[in-house]
Amino acid sequence: MPEPPRTPDGRYLVIIGKSGPRLWRASNPDLSDDARDTLVKRLMDARRAIRDAKGDPGLTAKARLAVDEAKRALGERGPPWWKDGAPDFNRVLVRNSPYASWWEATQPQS
Repeated sequence: MPEPPRTPDGRYLVIIGKSGPRLWRASNPDLSDDARDTLVKRLMDARRAIRDAKGDPGLTAKARLAVDEAKRALGERGPPWWKDGAPDFNRVLVRNSPYASWWEATQPQS
């Protein structure tokens, strides 16, 4: 599966959804490869735990908390990992963001 497009500043991935292309915050690029690998493994384990909870509210809640913790450690949730004070456009439609003209310029002309 190909990697989704990334904004020029590397802060977001562009994910195509039903309502249009949306920005999703990328992982913190300052994480070491080992740290990122460990956190991604934790994230995948937590996602499997949600699947395996089979409707048990307690297990589901615990697994969802583990997903959130891993995503925060990766920098995909919580305070932005960049330090320049720029606002966070996580989960915003590209057309409603400062990346709109960049995105339009990358799309094939029909």
